[in-house]
Amino acid sequence: MIAQETQYRDWMVAALSGDGASYRMLLTALTRHLRGYFSRRLDPAAAEDAVQECLIAIHTRRATYDPTLPFTAWMHGIARYKLIDEYRRVKRRALVPLDAAPDLFAQDETEAATARRDVNLLLARLSDAKQGLVRQVKLDGDSIAEVAARSGMSESAVKVSVHRAIKSMGDEVRGGDENR
Repeated sequence: MIAQETQYRDWMVAALSGDGASYRMLLTALTRHLRGYFSRRLDPAAAEDAVQECLIAIHTRRATYDPTLPFTAWMHGIARYKLIDEYRRVKRRALVPLDAAPDLFAQDETEAATARRDVNLLLARLSDAKQGLVRQVKLDGDSIAEVAARSGMSESAVKVSVHRAIKSMGDEVRGGDENR
């Protein structure tokens, strides 16, 4: 790498003095060097574009090179910025199919959470037995027959109890104070 550094620096210094042949050799060598650098980091088409962009930047900024400093550090600084530019360009152009757009946004769960809280507050005002029946039939989706079999009650008793419990909850919401 030290021999390569010395060669690059010598070509650059000669090019800054007006030696066109040295400048062509430098650009040819840098093209190979930069292709290796960018091909490990980008897809092939983007890597080639980045090489060209970097060579243009080196050409336009060649007067800023300080011959007392390492050439490859200066060149890799430019290459790094071109790589960052490419990453930004790709990110900006990222497209999302319209079908996937709803997945990008958080769902507003406020209304559902408020409803769950209100239902739980109303259920808490019922007796444990009625609370259990309402949860099983109305919230868990169990059938009247299943709940009746588990509780030892008749199906009609389960229906009546659930109906009365829901009526009592409705009265609570409307502000009535009928017995549960």
